[in-house]
Amino acid sequence: MPTLVSERVGQLFLDTPAGRDRLEYTEYGAGDAWVVLLHGQLMMRRMHQPLARALAAEGLHVVTLDLLGHGRSDRPADPLAYSVGEFAHQVVALLDHLGAPTAVVGGTSLGANVSLQVAVDAPDRVRGLLLEMPVLNNAVEAGIMAFGPLMFAARYLPFTVRMARGLTRPVPRGVVPFWAGIVLDTLDQRPDAMAAVMHGLFFGMVAPTARQRRAITAPALIVGHPADPIHPAADAAMLADELPHARFVRARSFLEWRASPERLDAEAAEFARSCWETPRRRRRTPS
Repeated sequence: MPTLVSERVGQLFLDTPAGRDRLEYTEYGAGDAWVVLLHGQLMMRRMHQPLARALAAEGLHVVTLDLLGHGRSDRPADPLAYSVGEFAHQVVALLDHLGAPTAVVGGTSLGANVSLQVAVDAPDRVRGLLLEMPVLNNAVEAGIMAFGPLMFAARYLPFTVRMARGLTRPVPRGVVPFWAGIVLDTLDQRPDAMAAVMHGLFFGMVAPTARQRRAITAPALIVGHPADPIHPAADAAMLADELPHARFVRARSFLEWRASPERLDAEAAEFARSCWETPRRRRRTPS
């Protein structure tokens, strides 16, 4: 039987030049072995609920965050509010809010890229990186083809986004399978905020540069999927070669961590525990 752990919803507020933004998160478990999980683009933190519960059952203190413009966090319609750098700042603010000096930081797709940026911007706060489907050099064209039409629809055909929201929002999430509910959550968008999120990400830096990535010293577990054009396994394998303390795990398919998560859950739990059992490497400082 799986171990039952506590779950708590919280919020934090960030002051920005444009005003005050509210972010919402969920904590699973307790203790000082922190893990932060970040969702994919246009998705919400609930997508990581099964993994968060599995990690918390192993004694880890897991937090899932809705980044700005996603889920139950605020959704301003200003493209300047959205970038990988801004999202990384929100993760560090979350750690400060929780009183967590360091954490294993990870996520899926956009969440993986944001985790890398946290490791670049605040290396002393990152104990390890748990990355699934990073979006790097080999995914640019497919990403434009997949998300470009969505940005166009949100900006110039907003009624299509409102229609999708109107059809999917009334469906009770408890009566559909979990991942069907995640799809419904993803379709619950506001056209102005949706367009702003994608505009900000399209025309900003998508991920740290290769030079910055090679300087990351935190241990990393990187999961790649075969036959996924938007998240090619080549990007995950390339990142594993770039990071000096990384291990690459190839998923059997895109659906493995969703439909049969036991193997990858065990890999993630073992990696996260090892980050807390092993003394954190310290950067050398000039003498």
